[in-house]
Amino acid sequence: MSGALGTVGESGELAAGGTGPETLQALRNIERILAACDATLDDVVKVSVFLADMATGPEMSEAYLSVFTADLPARITVGGVALALGAAVEIDCIAHRTTV
Repeated sequence: MSGALGTVGESGELAAGGTGPETLQALRNIERILAACDATLDDVVKVSVFLADMATGPEMSEAYLSVFTADLPARITVGGVALALGAAVEIDCIAHRTTV
């Protein structure tokens, strides 16, 4: 799953409040897409996080760790990138289902 932003609903508006709220919303969006494929966040094995400003890493990590609480997937975080819609965060992930 690639390029999830913290957009809310069909409006395409970014979640208000910056990196933390955008991270939570992006993860909700990923969760919804995974559900459409009969998968969950528990199936995620790798996450790539792109931040517009690496200084916001602690905000992202706090939000991220409120969602991924056990058996954390591998994660890389890259900072200082220009993101679509002027977003503070963009998240890619790889999920693997062991059952079909």
